Amino acid sequence: MATESNPEIILHNGQFTTLDPTKPVAKAVAIKEGRFLAVGLNEEIIPLASTNTHLIDLKGRSVLPGLIDNHLHIIRGGLNFNMELRWDGVPSLADAMQMLKQQVAITPPPQWVRVVGGFTEHQFAEKRLPTIEELNAVAPDTTVFILHLYDRALLNAAALRVVGYTKDTPNPPGGEIVRDAKGNPTGLLLAKPNAGILYATLAKGPKLPLDYQINSTRHFMRELNRLGVTGAIDAGGGFQNYPDDYEVIEKLAKDDQLTVRIAYNLFTQKPKAEKEDFLNWTNTAKYKQGDDYFRLNGGGEMLVFSAADFEDFRQPRPDMPPEMEGELEDVVRVLAQNRWPWRMHATYDETIERALDVFEKVNEETPFKGLNWFFDHAETISDKSIDRIAALGGGIAVQHRMAYQGEYFVERYGQKAAEATPPITKIIDKGVPISAGTDATRVASYNPWVSLAWMVTGKTVGGLRIYPQANCLDRETALRMWTENVTWFSNEEGNKGRIEKGQLADLIVPNKDYFKCSEDEISHIVSDLTIVGGKVVYGAGDFASLDTPPPPAMPDWSPVNTYKGYAAWGYQQQAQRYQLQNMACGCSNNCGVHGHSHIKSWGTNAPADDLKSFWGVFGCSCWMV
Repeated sequence: MATESNPEIILHNGQFTTLDPTKPVAKAVAIKEGRFLAVGLNEEIIPLASTNTHLIDLKGRSVLPGLIDNHLHIIRGGLNFNMELRWDGVPSLADAMQMLKQQVAITPPPQWVRVVGGFTEHQFAEKRLPTIEELNAVAPDTTVFILHLYDRALLNAAALRVVGYTKDTPNPPGGEIVRDAKGNPTGLLLAKPNAGILYATLAKGPKLPLDYQINSTRHFMRELNRLGVTGAIDAGGGFQNYPDDYEVIEKLAKDDQLTVRIAYNLFTQKPKAEKEDFLNWTNTAKYKQGDDYFRLNGGGEMLVFSAADFEDFRQPRPDMPPEMEGELEDVVRVLAQNRWPWRMHATYDETIERALDVFEKVNEETPFKGLNWFFDHAETISDKSIDRIAALGGGIAVQHRMAYQGEYFVERYGQKAAEATPPITKIIDKGVPISAGTDATRVASYNPWVSLAWMVTGKTVGGLRIYPQANCLDRETALRMWTENVTWFSNEEGNKGRIEKGQLADLIVPNKDYFKCSEDEISHIVSDLTIVGGKVVYGAGDFASLDTPPPPAMPDWSPVNTYKGYAAWGYQQQAQRYQLQNMACGCSNNCGVHGHSHIKSWGTNAPADDLKSFWGVFGCSCWMV
């Protein structure tokens, strides 16, 4: 262990929230060899500096432990990030369609323009998705694929041609290709209730070459760093095979280029052959193999396909098939016997109850004690199931999926049923390990502050209050859900999650004081300084001079080069101008004189992109402003 001398970096004159109960606040920290060497007052820490110590004056700024996402598809997301136009946080459909139009203009064939999750129609001022006609107007020849949650995908005519869906294409099991009166596909794909059709269609798109995937993953990590994320538990994913699809992340780990710590779980890929997958992996890989930046965390979130109750609250709850218990028992027995923890996707309590029957049976033969296993999601979990999980020593990892789908849940089940989905405060009160994350990137957004705002306010991103105050958290408890609580789920308790002597030196300086800003501002927080292992991985504002950004996103037409990330932060100034234009002529409700629509006008050949021209200034034919 390092001695309290010659720290490599000292941050001083800050307002540190440490989450260490023995020293809850501090003014300064010293860092050496990637860990906190000392935490305390300025007069205690600054004298530790040597001539080689880098001192950073925080000028009174607030400091928090680095945020850790308990469920992020970071490996899969990184491979595709540079190809995706993200609508995460975009405030209106008009803005989203303008982004789409601009991206279509620079995307060369045969590449696709794809919007893959992270948004909901309820976040838009218009409270709707684009129509297929609007997509065709904006992109008559370029392939466009838009994934909305787990419920649907929108394909323009060019995309239908590319993927080959015709009048004669049959509906896959659990999915629907919506057709017109003549039987021709319209471009709308529905999960009923299985998302397989959505993901199988997306998988038909072009992939990036290896060096581009490396660059793409670096940009995704940088976007996470910008939002204050310093660690994540990767939940695997469909079409993400181990070890083949881990080449990129393993190379970045080997080359010391990871800026987010990753504990990864292995997700089965073969329906009806899940046991073979886990037998192979437990024989060829070692639990906890790796280091503090990249390490194996066990199995899941998919253990067996027969237990996958994908949440699509627009559809009735799916019943799992009768073979679920037998298949799940085979896999859990393999994992328990090899002392591998696991995580299991489960949306509904009905699925959790049946899984617990299996777990209790296996536990009698091979005790789970010491295995930090857990359920993911658990939106409708019952009190009885919580107690059964507690008795088996398990945990519950929640994500902010209801922030994106709360409206649909209320429509189907009612406001009362939505009030504890999931019952976070009750789980805490019962002493069951619990933590928070996002389940990004194909459903909810990867933005941790949206999750924090959801837990504090009880509101969806569309503004619907779904939770009473009794199921909302105070800000410190919510922060712990994103920091120290997550470490139980990766078996790293005491190693990270706090600003505490001896722990890994991961911290953030948010651009707003999380504890003092208004509730409405929480979801808009970003980090001005992010440090992982004592290294600056992101800097902006007062700390921009400390930043070393990665090379530009590859390929050069990547949406990342224009829009950067959440809320189109490379586009906000332009988006604000369009929003002002909308407000000026009242287009959100259509012009009372001309009945026009900005979205439709942007889909025409009129030169609406030129803000100095007649058409561009107003985005339509209306000049009565």
